[in-house]
Amino acid sequence: MVITQATVEDAEEILQLQKRAFRIEAEAYGNFDIIPLVETVDQTIDDFASKLILKAVDDGKIVGSVRGHQQGGTCYVGRLIVDPAVHNRGIGTQLLTALESHFPGCRFELYTGYRSDRNIHLYEKLGYRKYKVVYSDEENIDFVYMEKIGPQVE
Repeated sequence: MVITQATVEDAEEILQLQKRAFRIEAEAYGNFDIIPLVETVDQTIDDFASKLILKAVDDGKIVGSVRGHQQGGTCYVGRLIVDPAVHNRGIGTQLLTALESHFPGCRFELYTGYRSDRNIHLYEKLGYRKYKVVYSDEENIDFVYMEKIGPQVE
């Protein structure tokens, strides 16, 4: 498996993977209108203009992806996805670690649903800590916000 920067040509494949990956989240919340499931290919393409998008490729197929962008001293992490068929193989860890390496010295912030125990466990294992919970009217979900302070940030 190799992790590289995704290109606009990968948008459709990443979006289809995203919809497979986030279906598990949607089932946990009984809400199939969450933003990652209703995102369009044009919205995915738009993210390439403002975000670094990485992909994990195994045997010519995208099996994971993550997006990030820096604003001030914070890197906002989003859409960490792994093909459900290859869960528990360290792909999410490798993607997040690779993204972090592109933003040295940053504070990292991400959020996940409050029932997403596997996600929270992964993030905590990688040094993220919970710092707030925010209810989203749009998705009818409480989101747990987590942060990680990079080694060069005080």
